[in-house]
Amino acid sequence: MNIKHEILKCPNCKKKFECKANNIINCFCNNIIISKKTKDFISNNFDGCLCKECLEELNAQKIY
Repeated sequence: MNIKHEILKCPNCKKKFECKANNIINCFCNNIIISKKTKDFISNNFDGCLCKECLEELNAQKIY
């Protein structure tokens, strides 16, 4: 079975990235632990998935 991944544009930085939501175990976002407050901030401010760099940057900001 050949699983296709989507090429998305990050709503924050506009960079294209490969989304593996249909294979979440192998998706980069599955390995980034972020707080509930940061998750809430992302869901309230962006539509769709963010790229790895933006997720890591927001995670490092420790939004409280």
